[in-house]
Amino acid sequence: LISLGLSTHGVIPDIGTIVPCSYTSPEKGSKNNLPVVILLGWAGCRDKHLVKYSTIYHQKGCTVIRYTAPWEMMFFAESFGIRSLQTPARKLLELLFDYQIEKKPLLFHVFSNGGVMLYRYILELIHTHGQFSSLKVVGTIFDSAPGRRNIVGSLRALAAVLGSTNVLLKFCLLLVFAILVVVLRVLLHPVTRFFHETHYDALLKGPSRWPELYLYSKGDRIILASDIECMAEARRQHNVAVRTMDFSDSAHVGHLLAYPSYYMSLCSSFMYDCVGCS
Repeated sequence: LISLGLSTHGVIPDIGTIVPCSYTSPEKGSKNNLPVVILLGWAGCRDKHLVKYSTIYHQKGCTVIRYTAPWEMMFFAESFGIRSLQTPARKLLELLFDYQIEKKPLLFHVFSNGGVMLYRYILELIHTHGQFSSLKVVGTIFDSAPGRRNIVGSLRALAAVLGSTNVLLKFCLLLVFAILVVVLRVLLHPVTRFFHETHYDALLKGPSRWPELYLYSKGDRIILASDIECMAEARRQHNVAVRTMDFSDSAHVGHLLAYPSYYMSLCSSFMYDCVGCS
């Protein structure tokens, strides 16, 4: 593993880790047309969690970039209209040029709403910024995402991130978050929607037309399966090639753990189809 070495300050950690290509599948494709895969982790995700997913692609010969934004940004900045993830989004795309891999196909693997928040800004940059307009995205995999405004699900997600934090501090953070969500997302939504589009709504009518794969579960207690199904159907209406897989009983971002072989097969097949190697 080669550290990307983009040290930052405040709440923004190192941008992530890049895994060099070391293996090419003898059955399909070649090293030249295999994509660079960018994994965008969920809130509270640690790199050791993403390593399990990067292995799916690394074993096929792909270059893999892993990054998870700070949970403080996801819950207390982005949730309330502060576009704090624009900078990490730009740095991730600039890495492709720094490592001279910007001409290779790109595949995104996005986890939960935390990954979606970052992915939204990446899309904006690709479609509006001259430097990034030449990037060739071939597909996106969504794992347990995206979801609409869901107060109960958001509180469950934040509680999971806080984990073993001091009980009093945990309670205070959850209370503050709940109050802010009710005020800004519910009571003031008729006003705030005019100057702050939600990440869900931004993806709903997003300009991207490359294929999308949605991996989700009706057993997810954080993101509603109906939200993902609604998104998938809306994207189909925009002539996007959409695939979906409902694992039925697996937990939020727990599909790989529950169905490892099938999950890996779905991701690999989608990747090969996206780069035309099937």
